[in-house]
Amino acid sequence: MSEPAHTDKLSVTIPSDVAAELRSRAGRGNVSAYVTDALIRQLEHDRLGDLLSELAETHGPVTEEELARARAEWPHP
Repeated sequence: MSEPAHTDKLSVTIPSDVAAELRSRAGRGNVSAYVTDALIRQLEHDRLGDLLSELAETHGPVTEEELARARAEWPHP
């Protein structure tokens, strides 16, 4: 059996309607896992934003020409 992950118990306050939808989507026994997954995605998003800011500071903002070139190379569905 693998070692359990280290965890911290937190208390958060969220609007009742959000809590109700959370329970509906995650099920009462899976709320912690659902919230953990959502937080991991948000933290990844935040770190990506930090990287983009750092790159813009180092290399300057992305130009419209660079954006157009990247969009042209991006596969379209």
